[in-house]
Amino acid sequence: MAGVPAGSDAFAYLDHAATTPLRPEARAALLPWLGESFGNPSGAHPVARAARKAIDEARDAIAAVLGCAPNEVVFTGGGTEADNLAVRGVAAARPGPVLCSAVEHHAVLHPVEHLGGKTVAVDRRGRLDLDALADALDAHPDATLVSVMGANNEVGTVQPVAAAAGLVRERAPGAVVHCDAVQAAAWLDPAELTAGADLVSVSAHKFGGPQGVGVLVVRRGTPLQAQLLGGGQERELRSGTHNVAGIVGMAAALVAKAEHRAGEAARVGALRDRLAAGLLGAIDGAFETAVPDGGADRSHILPGTLHLGIPGVESEALLFLLDEAGVCASAASACASGAQEASHVLAAMGVPADPDLGALRLSLGWTSTPADVDRVLDVLPAAVARLRDAGGTSAGAQA
Repeated sequence: MAGVPAGSDAFAYLDHAATTPLRPEARAALLPWLGESFGNPSGAHPVARAARKAIDEARDAIAAVLGCAPNEVVFTGGGTEADNLAVRGVAAARPGPVLCSAVEHHAVLHPVEHLGGKTVAVDRRGRLDLDALADALDAHPDATLVSVMGANNEVGTVQPVAAAAGLVRERAPGAVVHCDAVQAAAWLDPAELTAGADLVSVSAHKFGGPQGVGVLVVRRGTPLQAQLLGGGQERELRSGTHNVAGIVGMAAALVAKAEHRAGEAARVGALRDRLAAGLLGAIDGAFETAVPDGGADRSHILPGTLHLGIPGVESEALLFLLDEAGVCASAASACASGAQEASHVLAAMGVPADPDLGALRLSLGWTSTPADVDRVLDVLPAAVARLRDAGGTSAGAQA
């Protein structure tokens, strides 16, 4: 399916949480910088100054959406770099204990673990346990950084960022609060969500911008030591020649997303709910991992995310059959099986480590249509039935 455009009848794309198609506004903004416009913003001649002007205008537009000052926007090579700069940069500037939720993206979790930091428990919905955070802060009042994501990339649970930041200010006032808003920025107002954070990470390709470019918001006065040294770009916090095309495309996508966010969230949320109702009704034993009570209240989950636990199948085998049928999705197992990595998110939520439990993430986005939902409703129950009849695995998937 390489090169097949989004919206093609050849397949249904339900992996927007991994990356989402480029918005037309972003494409129009970045294309000139892949051709006739090509300056290095660090130069002094007219071609370079044009590039610098484009960067400055993009910075202003991004700052307005993210709720920060333009000089608090630091451009990075994506969300992973932004997260690493936040965690490692604060720890380098002000050594001390670092904490994060147990369900953070690996771009936060691995740096925290590398620094000998601690994780904080979540509840059965995947939401940060504020009592556990309070206990962790009481045990580490000298904490230097606390990282709480805006919304989980795997199951879609929205996190209580403001409440967590309030606890940090109260119990570890010297700590910096970081919010990985990479997954949340496509659906929630990032300025409102992260108002209490000192550092905020976003990545363009999650909201319709190009891949390979992101932002770390560094609020004034936040201790941060650069991790990339060189030409001193971005106030000496992130050296390297600017990705002008990526930056202007990201700004255009972020502005467009802000303009259309409410309408897209309502439309896509309705599609997700129809998909959930249809699959839960058609697949015996299937359940939503972030809705442990089995109800229909998904107000704590991003509008585009549906994460299912499906007994009697292996995730890898299920993805193989979906791929054959033209459905793009993703998964992580409750228990490691073959090439499929066990999910630290599901483990933290208390989902049993069971090799006979398949996990499936179906994530919708701005290009999703009723036809995509119809295709999944037609294909997925049949794929599950086929695997269960074969004992949970697919011969093709195991080849």
